[in-house]
Amino acid sequence: MNQHFRDTRKIDPHAGKFLGDGSPNDSDRVEIGPTRLAFDEWRAVGLVLPNLDAMREYRWRRLTQHIVDRDYGGLLMFDPLNIRYATDSTNMQLWNTHNPFRAVLLCADGYMVIWDYKNSPFLSKFNPLVREQRSGADLFYFDRGDKVGPAADNLAREVADLITAHGGGNKRLAVDKVMVQGLRSLERQGFEVMDGEEVTEKSRSIKGPDEILAMRCASHACETAVQAMETFARTNVPAGTASEDDIWAVLHAENIRRGGEWIETRLLTSGPRTNPWFQECGPRIAQPNEIIAFDTDLVGSYGICIDISRTWWIGPDKPRDDMIYAMQHGVEHIRHNMAMLKPGVMIPELSANTHVMDAQFQRGKYGCLMHGVGLCDEWPLVAYPDRAVDGAFDYPLEAGMVLCVEALVSPEGGDFSIKLEDQVLVTETGYENLTRYPFDPALMGA
Repeated sequence: MNQHFRDTRKIDPHAGKFLGDGSPNDSDRVEIGPTRLAFDEWRAVGLVLPNLDAMREYRWRRLTQHIVDRDYGGLLMFDPLNIRYATDSTNMQLWNTHNPFRAVLLCADGYMVIWDYKNSPFLSKFNPLVREQRSGADLFYFDRGDKVGPAADNLAREVADLITAHGGGNKRLAVDKVMVQGLRSLERQGFEVMDGEEVTEKSRSIKGPDEILAMRCASHACETAVQAMETFARTNVPAGTASEDDIWAVLHAENIRRGGEWIETRLLTSGPRTNPWFQECGPRIAQPNEIIAFDTDLVGSYGICIDISRTWWIGPDKPRDDMIYAMQHGVEHIRHNMAMLKPGVMIPELSANTHVMDAQFQRGKYGCLMHGVGLCDEWPLVAYPDRAVDGAFDYPLEAGMVLCVEALVSPEGGDFSIKLEDQVLVTETGYENLTRYPFDPALMGA
């Protein structure tokens, strides 16, 4: 009996030695990933799983090519999401964002080294593209105190040795989000420090075939979690027993249940707290006959960000006519702007040809028309015409980009906002809306 219990706990009985995405069929494995619940749900709707080995190699090759194309000796990354992109490994991601202890160097010949937390070098060994595990990239004051400088010098010397061996001695080194002591030490080693964020953002902007499959799976998992949140809200808000925090907590829990990772914001509000937008959820008890609006900002299965927004009306009465008009206006806004997406369209063209919101919604409109998305909100940003900066985004769309198309319809001086957002893939011939979650029929005037 004990043996039977262990087997059912450790493996998925539907799979063999490996899961459908190529991961070992062993719940004790080091690398994190989707849960059995997620796999079962994806199987039920016929989703094709990504090949994770192929996805990792695509990202590694793409980053390496971007280094070579710019004539850099290597790329040194401290941003946890860039490290995830390069290695597909994680280590206390949120803590690492404000206590940077990890780094990855990808050299021009493809040789990749990670500096990790000294007690956990094993966390990336599942990926053979990571050739070495080291420690010593923790250059923050809490950890190093007044000896940050010597630690930074040690790291910079190691980087210099690796670039000599695997970067042809090319001292043009791209670096992202480095601590100030690290930057100074690299410069003392003779490196010309280049903009690593430009390299990683451009590399991440084009999704490979397996990344798109992973995003489809993550999108399904996110929308399933959103449905659970909507069911909870519609059940509990009429009784006056659900706070904004209570509703938002359902999305967190359902995301984690499917192997999702975290949510970057707390953007769910109700009633008058929806206007102005960008208040975050709190203890307010949501009331019947009010709007609830949210923005997922969710890092889900496979570490993929699903960034969608919906606005619900919780009755029992019908919404006001001005709410219905605002909702229809927002849907028209994102559909018009989405229809412009295709390869070759220049980003400034999207700004110039946007659907124009009514005057009453102009002041409260969202911060951008669209933005890229992958492991998080990413390059590029598509600005409204009155906020566009000449020369900032003079690039064409390419197949494989994924953009979140936004609408915030917020009447000036009003008591509600409508927040909508769909996640859209640019294809070879146009676009595909990856978001399937419906718009609220009551707010659409049904």
